Amino acid sequence: MLDRESKLKKKNISILGCGWLGFPLAQRLQRDHITSETKGSTTSPDKLESFEKHGIKGYLLDLTPGFSDDAALVPSFFDSDSLIVSLPPRQGKNEPGFYVKQIQSVVAEIRKSPIKEVIFISSTGIYPELNRIVTEEDVNVPEQSASSEMVTAENLLQSLSPEITVTILRLGGLMGYNRIPGKYVKGQKNMITGAIPVNYIHRDDAVRIIIGILEQGLVNETFNIVSPIHPVRRDIYIDSCSRFGWEAPTFTEPEVSPDFKVISGEKFSSTYSYHFIFPDPMQFYYSLENEM
Repeated sequence: MLDRESKLKKKNISILGCGWLGFPLAQRLQRDHITSETKGSTTSPDKLESFEKHGIKGYLLDLTPGFSDDAALVPSFFDSDSLIVSLPPRQGKNEPGFYVKQIQSVVAEIRKSPIKEVIFISSTGIYPELNRIVTEEDVNVPEQSASSEMVTAENLLQSLSPEITVTILRLGGLMGYNRIPGKYVKGQKNMITGAIPVNYIHRDDAVRIIIGILEQGLVNETFNIVSPIHPVRRDIYIDSCSRFGWEAPTFTEPEVSPDFKVISGEKFSSTYSYHFIFPDPMQFYYSLENEM
């Protein structure tokens, strides 16, 4: 177990990718006054006013895949103690290798900066469907992965250690608020994936886990971040559709059982002290509005 004394006192934190996860994380850091300054990057000029309203120092940065158009802003953004990289690859929108080049640009800036610790938001989508419980050790190199670019990105950031402490967080499917499972499958017929267990994490838990790691201290390790209970898709879809009055999907038994995976969060739970707000995805809080 790590030292419970907060490691956050008087730190400046930059969040690269202040979007659906990063923005509420920045809001929480500012609202609870647990850091000296919070910086957030966005590619949308419209968001800068909202950042300012919440006390977040906003930066308009676009990785294309480098920071070539933002030379004046980049050193200031990376002038922090801690960096959180919440920059998911844009599947289908960029050519192969683009995401890796983006992360190479980030790593190059980190090396020139005073940053001493990095949290990289990765995904449990890197795991292939192994039809069993999977752990962090099941994927260490791109060749083992269902998302080779994401693993390459992880490894690029891990190359910064030991001079810089790098914690990799492989998040399960981010749900909660306006991300409602039933919304994406309502009215579908004869789905064959109803018996597959889900690997979800509620956004509130994800935000609090990241803050908890910052407070308790980063380590050079990789952790799966998932809710400890794994209900099946059928139950999740029917329940979330019923909450909002949507037509539930229907299911049929497939001739061959679909492949699946159950993500283990045991390594995180045995390293850090954390009590889940939503341990069971059947109890997740949802809203048609994107609330904090």
